[in-house]
Amino acid sequence: MKETFQLQPALTLSFTRSAPSRAQPRPNNPKKQNAANTGASLACYSARSATKSSLHHNNIIAQQTLLHAFMMMAADGWYTFTGREGEVIPRSATRARIDESLTVIPAYAFQGNPNIEELDCHDNVKTVEEEAFYWCRSLRRVIMRGVEVVEHHAFAECTALTIVECDKLERIGCWAFAGCESLGGINLPSARVVEGYAFCDGEALTNVVFGKELESIREVAFYCCTSLERITIPLKDDMITENNTFQGCKNLKHVNLIEGELHETIVALLLEDWKNYMNEEINSIYQILSYTPAGDDFGDVGGKARAIRRWIRSDLRKIIHYKAQHQHVLEEAATTLQVALPQDIVIKNVLPFLELPPYTFEVEDHDDEEDDSEEEEEEGDDESSY
Repeated sequence: MKETFQLQPALTLSFTRSAPSRAQPRPNNPKKQNAANTGASLACYSARSATKSSLHHNNIIAQQTLLHAFMMMAADGWYTFTGREGEVIPRSATRARIDESLTVIPAYAFQGNPNIEELDCHDNVKTVEEEAFYWCRSLRRVIMRGVEVVEHHAFAECTALTIVECDKLERIGCWAFAGCESLGGINLPSARVVEGYAFCDGEALTNVVFGKELESIREVAFYCCTSLERITIPLKDDMITENNTFQGCKNLKHVNLIEGELHETIVALLLEDWKNYMNEEINSIYQILSYTPAGDDFGDVGGKARAIRRWIRSDLRKIIHYKAQHQHVLEEAATTLQVALPQDIVIKNVLPFLELPPYTFEVEDHDDEEDDSEEEEEEGDDESSY
């Protein structure tokens, strides 16, 4: 007997219901949810506003900087450098003046500028800091009459530089003018210290003139200045202490002593023989340097610096000796004259015309170097200054 089962609706419903799912989180309170959404929106808006504000602020600064730069451009094409933080020098600027408010040109101020050709500093600018004009390949003329210190690398690799006016420059830092391959000559009347490598690789440099204030030219200051022919220096001992100061200066043959103390003293010497001998001694440096090796860039320092140093010491010993001889003769003459003339006439009217100028020359004993001749050794006894 076939049995028929009829499913009840309730049972049917129970079969068709899906399996129970994991408990879902209870929905947030609508009011709290709206508040949270509103806070997040405000935060995003604030962040976007801050970003826009920052960008806007930066744009304003950039615009102000550019505006300042163009305002500093005069009608004649000169740009006035003020030293402001973030100052942008217009690419069109080829000539630069230093603002009257500045006494120092800051480090890296024009570094690598490809267009600046001329620099004009007012007389109150005292210092050019490190690398201020490093690698300014178009810079050809620098007027800095009041500058006293040029720091290291300040004008290094300014390959077009040909004119430098620096009447009061006292200290020249290491590498300050290194690689200035177009600089043909420079006048340094106030220089006291020239540091290492200051003018190295100055291929066109032929003439350097120092003044009486010079105290020291340090190691390899003129390294490989292959065209250097002449320098002018004062007659001072221990001014050139390193043997490599003029390494590679193969054309250096002339050393001039600055006019003044030495020349005035020579002119006032009593005997013509003394004058002639001193002048011959001074002029002998050309012959000495002509046969002195210059060295090379492979470690041979050459002999130029040592030859000049010995020549200076020889000249000093000679002039000290002749000053002593002059004084000895003068005293003997005064004693003889006083026999025939009243003493006051001799003292007031005769001796003043025979006295030497009141200059003092000094040279120290140097055990590491031999005297140039036996005659110098005899003359130098008990005469280290006069």
